[in-house]
Amino acid sequence: MASIAESVEHFDFSCEQPTRVVWALAWPVVALNTLQVLNNLLDRAFLGRLEPAALTAQGAAINVTFLMFSLAMALATGPAALVSRAYGAEDMPGARTAAQQAFRVAMLIGCGCTAATVLIASPAAHMILPKSDPRAIILMAQYVSIFALSLPAFFVIQALAGSLRGIGDTKSPMVLSGIQIMLHMCLNFLLVFPSRHVLGVQMPGAGWGLAGAASALTISTCVSAIGYVLWVRNTPLRNVWSARLPSLDWATRILKIAIPAAVTSTLRVLSMTTFTLVLAMTASGSVAIAAMSTGFTIESVMYMPSFGLAAAAGALVGQSLGANRPDRAERLGWIAAHHAALVTAALAIPLMIWARPVASLLLENKPDMIAQSALLLRYLCATEVMFAYAMVANGAMQGAGDTVRPMWISILSLWLIRVPMAFLVVLPAGQQLFGGVSLPVGLGLGSAGAWLTLSFSQGIQGVLALVLYGQGRWKTQRV
Repeated sequence: MASIAESVEHFDFSCEQPTRVVWALAWPVVALNTLQVLNNLLDRAFLGRLEPAALTAQGAAINVTFLMFSLAMALATGPAALVSRAYGAEDMPGARTAAQQAFRVAMLIGCGCTAATVLIASPAAHMILPKSDPRAIILMAQYVSIFALSLPAFFVIQALAGSLRGIGDTKSPMVLSGIQIMLHMCLNFLLVFPSRHVLGVQMPGAGWGLAGAASALTISTCVSAIGYVLWVRNTPLRNVWSARLPSLDWATRILKIAIPAAVTSTLRVLSMTTFTLVLAMTASGSVAIAAMSTGFTIESVMYMPSFGLAAAAGALVGQSLGANRPDRAERLGWIAAHHAALVTAALAIPLMIWARPVASLLLENKPDMIAQSALLLRYLCATEVMFAYAMVANGAMQGAGDTVRPMWISILSLWLIRVPMAFLVVLPAGQQLFGGVSLPVGLGLGSAGAWLTLSFSQGIQGVLALVLYGQGRWKTQRV
């Protein structure tokens, strides 16, 4: 792996080929996400063979796990922007200091999130899941409590991966996180199911079920974080390990960028939590919640390339602005966005056609869940291209250190459109809501209305992101 770190060097702006520059950074992230998607699909296939309550519990737990993952990724916007600006300005001491301080901030916040997540595990399960499914409530609380132990490690991984992307190194995170994913797959195989015969061979197994899945995630994440800390010493960022608290000045600079991104993530997850609560009020609430989780897992196949291109756009925008080349920043951002849209369209069309057979692979002998997942997939496919534009445009603006505009996109598309629309489209008029309030108007379309709402609101996200990116005000952002 030594050649990976040594290969990181500044681009020659005078003779670069923009498409090649974008994909040089994007392909390792896309490759890593491909492996992550495979991991998610296998994870879902494993869980699909557990009891229905485990599927419902894991589907509801996404509201908590996704919030924590999103907060960690939001924190990474700080070091990514600061390191890339310093790197573009050829200020390696500044880039190293930003990475070191980001590590300290990540450890501190990660430990705090562990404590908070353990405390909310049981209350969140009781709040989100229908009271008619007590088994799922118990399983969700157990899953979230075990998952919480991985958070300091996950925050460190994201902070260091963002720092590496800032210096143009997307290959190291690909290898390190790739090893984590492979370990996660192996641990899933060993911890979820009991000992059994596979192709005539006796395979050991702990038989922990959903708790085994959470344990596999936690163990693999902690091992990966250690790998990141050790490997970064071989890169231009050098040693980042420290047991000291971050300096107030650097913590302020990092959090000034990260907090709006964290607010965006929190709003996104809270909107999904509200959305899940609406689903829980429908006649087939438990089935719909489980189907939604499976549908999102399959959807990740479509947005996988966009995630890589968003990471590339963020790094290139930051480097370009650090080198006082805003024209290059905007051009590379548009190239990344258009490529994301084209690749997403190529993936969305076959998934729309074969949605049901694909869902059947992950949900063994669960026809109701299969039907719901397939319907959700078809709705999402209709606006996935716009979602690709949103991901890359937001990633480019965050690379510039502008996390406020993406925050407003989330507020408008999720809280002014998705949440109100969910109540009005999914539930019937007269439905009893929280505190005994009755819904005055409602179409009562059930889960089909929920999937329509998701699709429409993600299309709006794309429109808003394109408008704000096109205005170009992010190019004057100071970090």
